[in-house]
Amino acid sequence: MSESESGKDERRPLTKLAQAGRKPEWTGMPGQPGAIVSPPVWRASTILYDDVAHLRRAAGSSTHERLFYGRKGTPTAWSLADALTEMEPGAEGTMLFPSGVAAIACALMAVLKPGDTLLMVDSAYDPTRNFCEHILRPYGIETIYYDPRDTVHLAVHLSDEKVRAIFLESPGSLTFEVQDVPAITAMARDRGVVTLLDNTWATPLFFPALSHGVDISILACTKYIVGHSDVMMGSVTATPDWFGKLRQTAYLFGQMVSPDDAWLAARGLRTLGVRLKQHQDSALAIAHWLKDRPEVARVLHPALPDCPGHDLWRRDFSGSTGLFSFVLNGGDDAARAALIDGLAHFGIGYSWGGFESLALPIDPARYRSATNWEAEGPAIRLHIGLEDTDDLIADLDAGLARFAQVRG
Repeated sequence: MSESESGKDERRPLTKLAQAGRKPEWTGMPGQPGAIVSPPVWRASTILYDDVAHLRRAAGSSTHERLFYGRKGTPTAWSLADALTEMEPGAEGTMLFPSGVAAIACALMAVLKPGDTLLMVDSAYDPTRNFCEHILRPYGIETIYYDPRDTVHLAVHLSDEKVRAIFLESPGSLTFEVQDVPAITAMARDRGVVTLLDNTWATPLFFPALSHGVDISILACTKYIVGHSDVMMGSVTATPDWFGKLRQTAYLFGQMVSPDDAWLAARGLRTLGVRLKQHQDSALAIAHWLKDRPEVARVLHPALPDCPGHDLWRRDFSGSTGLFSFVLNGGDDAARAALIDGLAHFGIGYSWGGFESLALPIDPARYRSATNWEAEGPAIRLHIGLEDTDDLIADLDAGLARFAQVRG
């Protein structure tokens, strides 16, 4: 049975990655035979109309996929947004933003108003916490932080009628706690509370968020969607109940992305499947290797059977990606720096999701208010890129030797 006959899209995710966002009206020219493979870069600020009636029809259009003014986009951005929407079964649409933080901020502003309370996971990305404290709080919106693993206590918070939204990040991008997303979204739905998830780590390929009950799924497309460390971008994909409000809020804030950046992100999206498989396989090989090293106290990778939250990961996720952390066995910041500073194949820098491997010293205790972070030693976050795994292991092996020497 075809899609048109069944009303259901039965294509598998990798097929969608190759085909999504390639509508004929964006890849062909009216009256011309044939079509190009991908929508080109449409750059525009002013849009010209045939007459006043045409202008007024465009202004009154209910769709955002129609030329109106450059700030509302061109087919280059619409193609990428459409492709991301297709990756999330149950989604109404996707809006694009100039960074992941901009996407998070606009999504929160779309669902909250003064007097509301937001429940924020305690393991959230630090800029998310900063937005809550420095923008939402002065605006009259209270943020209560909750333990990512304590669903029972979260239910107590939900009894407060002021709670309007729950923000999740699963797994957390420093310490990788996996949340029980289906249970949390079910509780929220029963109480009329909207759920937002930062799904950057897994992407919709490994965790289709809306299929697990989430209302609004957020990606820092800078990471795995772009995949090449050369574009800043964020996206927010929403259910029919929330997409209209999200779109209106984005327009009112003047949020948009450049067509050149949208084109690069769409190009990266096409190879997401093969890249994530390599990131996954290499990261797992290195995580298992680190786990057996005496210099390492713990490896924080949800796909490892002894990692807290592994059962939830195995139940809900179809894969893992290249980002994880490990805790050193004793030592101090100087010993950790000795490990990182001498690495030949790992860059030292923020972000992740690109083709290059990265090592970053992390101190999670600084970013906690509802939970305590206690560890056997300092911690390091790794992003495993597309280099040869044996080269990366040899690099880390030498780094651990430097650590042990400084640690004494």
